[in-house]
Amino acid sequence: MSISAIIGIVVIIAVAFYLISIYNKLVSLKNRFKNAFAQIDVQLQRRHDLIPNLVETAKAFMKHEQDTLEKVMQARNQAINAQQAAAQRPEEGDRIKQLSQAEGMLNRALANFYAVSENYPDIKANQTMQQLMEELTSTENKVGFARQAYNDAVMTYHTYREQFPSNLIASFFGFKETEMFEVESAEARQAVKVSFN
Repeated sequence: MSISAIIGIVVIIAVAFYLISIYNKLVSLKNRFKNAFAQIDVQLQRRHDLIPNLVETAKAFMKHEQDTLEKVMQARNQAINAQQAAAQRPEEGDRIKQLSQAEGMLNRALANFYAVSENYPDIKANQTMQQLMEELTSTENKVGFARQAYNDAVMTYHTYREQFPSNLIASFFGFKETEMFEVESAEARQAVKVSFN
């Protein structure tokens, strides 16, 4: 075997290993953002589980606000459906976008609930309600941190996926772009202000 044939074989093997390493890194980055989404999923589940308790506690005090309470529960149920769909395939950008929109609707419904509850001093004084509100606020913060970690992982994946020659391997093997998990409206980005003074 000649030197040029050996060099050719070595070059082909080196290129193959390089392409394999690109593929493996794409898989690793994709799994990282899917794991980051799993962390969001855990926090959203906790948030969604707290809301019925909050609504049930408020029902005793807000008998004339059934419409507000129903809107919160409807928004929660839509958010749960979107969460479950996104959890099945977090790499599909449309599912993440639908989850972002559903969570935005839930944020608006909760903001309206908080605003209405300000008119009921008994709610402010209720120990169970205060505890639920604190747990919900803590969970909201955890959702925010998990969302940031997810978005960072997605950005890293997108950056690597779009760089040359990774973009060739990504398109050949079907590594698609996904969506960031962002709150869909400016008012939903505002922190909810709750005061039990």
